[in-house]
Amino acid sequence: MANSRRVEKLAALLKREVSELLVNGVRDERIHQAMITITAVKVSGDLQHVKIFVSLFGEEKKKAEVLVGLEEAKGFLRAELSRRLQMRRTPELVFKIDQGMKKGPDVLDLLNTLELERKNKDISKDL
Repeated sequence: MANSRRVEKLAALLKREVSELLVNGVRDERIHQAMITITAVKVSGDLQHVKIFVSLFGEEKKKAEVLVGLEEAKGFLRAELSRRLQMRRTPELVFKIDQGMKKGPDVLDLLNTLELERKNKDISKDL
């Protein structure tokens, strides 16, 4: 139980610090071409690997450039995290696109369609 709390605490801390570094620390212009939101941080149980889920808002071409910039900034980010958090061993960082953010509008559209169909059935019953 204590280990899972440690993992959750580290995930929250990493999310805050990486967000701060992406806004104020990384100077790579590619990263600033699209709006980046960190949606989740998953830390492995052994604290050696971290998956950082991001959603990107902007043009598709620029999103690809942002991903390349994030990949190239990993070394800098790890070094800064190590310095800021005074960690003996800083975990490996892996950036992933959060697919849930892409699916959200599709799910909302589907729900709206179902709601309209339900209302139309209710109206036809009343006639």
